[in-house]
Amino acid sequence: MSRDAGPAVVAIGGGNGLASALRAARLYASSVTAVVSVADDGGSSGRLVSELEILPPGDMRKCLVALAADGSPWAEALDYRFDSGELKGHSLGNLILAGLADVRGGFPEALTTVETLLECEGRVFPATTDRVSLVAKTSRGRIVGQVAIANAGTPIHEVRLEPSAPRAHPAALEAIAECDQIILGPGSLYTSVLPPLVVPEIRDAVMSARAHRVYVCNLVAQPGETDGLDAGSHAKALIDHGISFETMIYDDGGNPGGVAPEGIDESLYAVVGAQLAGESNPARHSPEVLAALLADEILRR
Repeated sequence: MSRDAGPAVVAIGGGNGLASALRAARLYASSVTAVVSVADDGGSSGRLVSELEILPPGDMRKCLVALAADGSPWAEALDYRFDSGELKGHSLGNLILAGLADVRGGFPEALTTVETLLECEGRVFPATTDRVSLVAKTSRGRIVGQVAIANAGTPIHEVRLEPSAPRAHPAALEAIAECDQIILGPGSLYTSVLPPLVVPEIRDAVMSARAHRVYVCNLVAQPGETDGLDAGSHAKALIDHGISFETMIYDDGGNPGGVAPEGIDESLYAVVGAQLAGESNPARHSPEVLAALLADEILRR
């Protein structure tokens, strides 16, 4: 695949799913930008958010590593996780980003510094630099917090942020306006894919962009969050939150325990089915297979 003639790509989401999309995009895109959720409140990120009152660094760290130059020793270092002592559970990259945010005057500046260190083939921007909490409306009432929502174990009807209208990062809005292709997902539907999209300015920018919007459905259900949801239900959740798209990519390879390829409404979007699971991990998309699908010129503009 020729990257020089490839599209300018913006991938939106969070967690390991967004990292998978970035690894795929850098195989065919002329430029790659990640717009990342800042709603994570669990693990190392949650501790740093609570103790230092900063943005959660974990999802942004994963994106930086996904875009790092091949063979970068710094990428391996950023993913190192301490397994004992007071730092147990923290990744080195999270701590570096937290420190640089203080030294450099903010998270965007910290990200730029680490992008240079890793020789990243792309940019990483938080969806918003405001501190936010994820809130879900469920059949059991209101649930607050990304971790609590991920483990709700009850149908989720809607997610939003508090405050409800945080400011979008200007560079993220600019990248969305100028790109040729927007990748939504993959990742956990309510706690990774939707959080950056319910930033009102991000949602509006995505919907007014000239780019071709592609939704990449998750391979497997997120236990406690999307149990029993088929591919069509995943797509409907985005549409119900005001996000439409031209094309949906889903797994039709009979992945054991995977999201059922059912309920898809081909009157609302085009569909592309393929065997998407990676050989080493059936819960993760193969970057090579995903790239081959996304590189199709039809999925641009």
